[in-house]
Amino acid sequence: MKMEKANLTVYEPKKRVGLVVVITGSGKGKTTSALGMALRAVGYQMKVCIIHFIKGDMYTGEMDGIRRLSPEVEVHLAGKGFCGIMGDTRAFEEHRASAQDALRLAREKMLSGAFDILILDEVNNTLKLGLIDLPQLINIIDNKPPLMHLILTGRDAHPEVIQRAHTATEMQEIKHAFRQGIEPQKGIDY
Repeated sequence: MKMEKANLTVYEPKKRVGLVVVITGSGKGKTTSALGMALRAVGYQMKVCIIHFIKGDMYTGEMDGIRRLSPEVEVHLAGKGFCGIMGDTRAFEEHRASAQDALRLAREKMLSGAFDILILDEVNNTLKLGLIDLPQLINIIDNKPPLMHLILTGRDAHPEVIQRAHTATEMQEIKHAFRQGIEPQKGIDY
């Protein structure tokens, strides 16, 4: 059965608020959750900017999937890949410089007035690894435009970041195929 939008109720809040949303934890689905919010926002003709702080050297299916949402969604692969794991051979300083560039880009996009939602993917990991500093991320949170939604993903969200959030979700791993010796699967894991 096909539902027509004209037959559905569209909720409108009495007051718009730009939310800070933190999606953290050891479980799978943090980036996927943020991408789901981007998809939902496009349905309302909202503009979304996604900046990947870690990912950037490995193809994932969402790259082409998100491109199909263009021009409403803009994506930046700002990272140099995983830092210090999975065979990483880059110097820490190279990762840090990349993360600092991503932070500058985030500030630029945030203050441009062009976006309703800014997603900083894996920014919590970036902070935990020392690639950016807590005052830098707090500054982004505290200076976001009042109506812009800011979504921060990644493991190990700092308590001060969680404290500033309007919504914080912790993804908890109960079971994962990888732990059963099953390799990551296209369309599900990447």
